Amino acid sequence: MREPLRLIPDYRVRVWGGQRLRTGPEPIGEAWIVYEQDRVAEGPLAGRTLAEVAEAAGEALLGRQPVGKTGRRFPLLIKLLDCAEWLSLQVHPDDALAEQLEGPGHFGKTEAWHILEAAPNAQVISGLRPGATPEALAQAVQEGTLLDLVKYLAVRAGDTIFTPAGTIHALGPGLLLYEVQQTSDITYRVYDWGRPQTEGRALHIAKSLAAANPAAVGQARPLPPLPDDGRSLLVTCPYFTLELIGAQTRRVDLDTSGESFHALTVVAGKAEIEGSGWNRALSRFETLLIPAACGAYRVHPRDKCRLLKASAEEMFEP
Repeated sequence: MREPLRLIPDYRVRVWGGQRLRTGPEPIGEAWIVYEQDRVAEGPLAGRTLAEVAEAAGEALLGRQPVGKTGRRFPLLIKLLDCAEWLSLQVHPDDALAEQLEGPGHFGKTEAWHILEAAPNAQVISGLRPGATPEALAQAVQEGTLLDLVKYLAVRAGDTIFTPAGTIHALGPGLLLYEVQQTSDITYRVYDWGRPQTEGRALHIAKSLAAANPAAVGQARPLPPLPDDGRSLLVTCPYFTLELIGAQTRRVDLDTSGESFHALTVVAGKAEIEGSGWNRALSRFETLLIPAACGAYRVHPRDKCRLLKASAEEMFEP
């Protein structure tokens, strides 16, 4: 695993989706850009799923830290989301509850959002108002007054919101964002804005109340100062680290150090990623997966560019 992987994104139709990720007759809400069932786009591994590559390559792809925690399963799911309408009000379980409710082998879902575009007055829901109790939550759900209990956050481009498992949350209309999370798609819907329930879009009231932590809330962190050519830590937790990389006039040097893969997604401009014996060009919203065994590599700006780098290692904030 000495060269990076390009993956074929998996586009998902959603009732709340838009046309910014891919135009067409149906609304696309999500592009799953790094996912264990995504297939390799090119090279000798073309056609194989990321899960198959991770199982075969192990630490060479994943790195020491992920293998030590979750074995050879690819540990993250990274998406782009286009929100034209409110998403359901939902909650995700932690690791222990995921196994309890869904069975062995299921992970919880802690996640983080980085806002790429936001309409004026855009909002998200992240948690409940201070002092909310499990009893108050259950009563609000039963009486149909949940929206009176939730906490609204105003957001703008550049904000990052960390959402631990157990947080009741919803994304609002007018948002285009990047999401990194544990490799889990367990979602318990507690409210869906009056949309009809279907087999693929049902409410999960009992599981939602079991998973919800009324004290869990998110906070919108504004974009930190970023040098023209450098890195800034956006969020870190035991499951993942998300950094912002800016490159305008000089290259930025990076190194996996064998600890974890790096997933690079260009969110503005164009870049060239160069390693030992390889280089790849990336445009906006394109992603490159750098195996842990690649070690040192460099980001060269092809015009003023910004990239998000996700990894499955935990860093310590200064």
